[in-house]
Amino acid sequence: MLFVYDLLVYLSGFLIKCIAFFNEKLSLFVKGRKHVFADLEKEILSTDRVIWFHTASLGEFEQGLPVIEQTKKDFPGHKIVLSFFSPSGYEVKKNTEVADVVCYLPMDTRANAKRFLDLLHPELAVFVKYEFWPNYLHELHKREINTLLISAIFRENQAFFKWYGTFMRRSLKTFTHLFVQDQGSASLLKSIGIIDVSVSGDTRFDRVHEILSRDNTLDFMEEFKGTHTLFVAGSTWPDDEAVIVPYIKEQRQAHFKYLIAPHNMKPKMINDLADALGDDVIRFSERETKDLTTAKVLILDTIGLLTRVYSYADMAYVGGGLGDTGLHNTLEPAVFGIPVIIGPNYDGFREAELLVEAGGIAVISDKKSFNYLMGQLSVKQELVSKMGAVNKEFIEKNRGAVIQITHYTRTLIK
Repeated sequence: MLFVYDLLVYLSGFLIKCIAFFNEKLSLFVKGRKHVFADLEKEILSTDRVIWFHTASLGEFEQGLPVIEQTKKDFPGHKIVLSFFSPSGYEVKKNTEVADVVCYLPMDTRANAKRFLDLLHPELAVFVKYEFWPNYLHELHKREINTLLISAIFRENQAFFKWYGTFMRRSLKTFTHLFVQDQGSASLLKSIGIIDVSVSGDTRFDRVHEILSRDNTLDFMEEFKGTHTLFVAGSTWPDDEAVIVPYIKEQRQAHFKYLIAPHNMKPKMINDLADALGDDVIRFSERETKDLTTAKVLILDTIGLLTRVYSYADMAYVGGGLGDTGLHNTLEPAVFGIPVIIGPNYDGFREAELLVEAGGIAVISDKKSFNYLMGQLSVKQELVSKMGAVNKEFIEKNRGAVIQITHYTRTLIK
C-alpha cells in the first residue's frame, strides 16, 4: 500500500507542476518548494535544537499559534521551524516573527521526508488538526522523535474508521500523543486501539480570548460608528452579499450603520459591491478624502483589520455558509459577546455547530430569513443580549487547551 501511496504522490507532484503553468496558486506551490532544502541548510546548524510545527494553511496556523507562542517562551534556546503545505498560509505568514524559520513542506515522498528531517533534526514535531503525511510520520516514528497532533477532530466517516483505512490507521498510530477537541473524537480513536489521547479542546478558544486583551481601537471606526448600532459582515462572498446588500438598501434604519469586509479583494469585486450598494458608501481606501460620519456603509477593502473591527460590532454575519467556499471564523466576532449570523452550510465546523445548538449563532438560508432575523435583532435588545452572552460564555468555558498541551510538551524536552 505504501508503494501505491508513493506512486500517487509522485503522480500528483507531476500533475501539479503541469497545471502550475496556468494557475497562480499552484505556481506558488511549486516555486516555493524549489529552494526549501537549500534554505534549511543555511538556516539550521547541526548544533541547533529544533522544534518543528507543521500547519496546512492559514486557518491551522491561527489554531496552532498560541501553542507556538508559548513553546517559544518555554524553550528560548530552541529554534522554531514552521512549515506550511498551502501557499495561502505560507505567503501570508512567511515573515512571521513567531518562528525562526518558515518554509513549505516538501511533497510527502520517502526521500523528501528523510532529507527534511536530516536537516531539521527536531526534538519535537507538532502537527495541527488535519495533517497526516504517512512518509513524514513514519520517518519521525523510526527516528523516535516525539510527535504530537493538536486540536484534532475526528468523524466516523473518515478513512481511519473504515474497513479500507488500515494504511491511514498505521500513520495515525505513529503519533506519540493526540490532543483532540471533543470526547467523540477520543472515543473513535479508542475504537481503533489508539489510547494516547487527551481531550483538550480547541486551541482557537485560547487564541480568540487573547484578542480581548489587545488594544482593538481603530480611529476610523470610532469616526464611522459614532453612536450608531453597527452590523458587520465579515469575510463575505458573492452568495452572502446577494442576501445582505438588498437588506441594506431596502431596510436602512436611521440608527444603523453597516460594514462589509469582502473575502475577495480583487478591484472588480470591490467595484461591483460598491455599485450594488449605491449611495452613502465609502471604501476604507477612500477614508482620507471622504466624510466617514455621513456614510451608511463602509467597505473594508483591506486585510488585517477585521478582528479589531468586530470589537465595534453590535451584531455580525460571518461569510462562507451560503455557498461552498467554507464557513469563516465565527469565534472572532463571538468573543466580543455579540450575536452571530451564518448561512446553512456549516456542517463540520464544530464550534459553529455547538454555538448554533446553544443559541449564540443564528442560521439564515435566504433573503427572507435574513430580513426576518435582522428585523428581530433590530427591535429586541433582549435577544441581542442573550445571544451575545451565550457566545461569550461558550468561549470562556472552552479555554485551556494551550495550557494542557504545553504542559505536556515540557515533559518531552529536557
